[in-house]
Amino acid sequence: MSETRKRIVTATGELFRSQGFNGTSLKQVTEHADAPTGSIYHFFPGGKEELGAAVLRESGAAYQQLFELIADEAGDIVDAMPAFFNGAADALEETDFIDICPIGNIAREVASTHEPLREASVSVFAGWTEAIQTRLAAAGLDAAEAEALANTIIAAIEGGFMLARARRSTTDLRATGTHMQQLVAAALA
Repeated sequence: MSETRKRIVTATGELFRSQGFNGTSLKQVTEHADAPTGSIYHFFPGGKEELGAAVLRESGAAYQQLFELIADEAGDIVDAMPAFFNGAADALEETDFIDICPIGNIAREVASTHEPLREASVSVFAGWTEAIQTRLAAAGLDAAEAEALANTIIAAIEGGFMLARARRSTTDLRATGTHMQQLVAAALA
């Protein structure tokens, strides 16, 4: 990946986390990325929507890798739940409650107005579901139950982000991780 493209995607992701899709202009992106305006259209001929979809897909892949790393280090999917939620809570506190993950934020903002971004969000969520579902199935759940529980975990983390940011407290996000641990343990029992 070219260094300029990488700077543009990184800058856009940072701006999306703090300002959202609609609140971010391409001028802000170029200034933040220290890149000429033409470079955006060179790498993303579809403009802001194509750039936004790339940010969602690349950020989503990074967060999926982070989950997989945490799950692997935890040793099992049950212990991965509080580790993942606590890690998210720590990151929120460290960034003064700036949304660390643009996926849910952008999906909520533009799902009914920007089809390419909705589709990118769906793709990211499908990857996350598969990553969690695979670990749940390996632990003994049947495919349908594993998929449903994976989607519940994703809904819990995204909802947890929203509550934590609004309340400026990670208490409930951490508690949700404990509840997800209990839910996963009960499903596997």
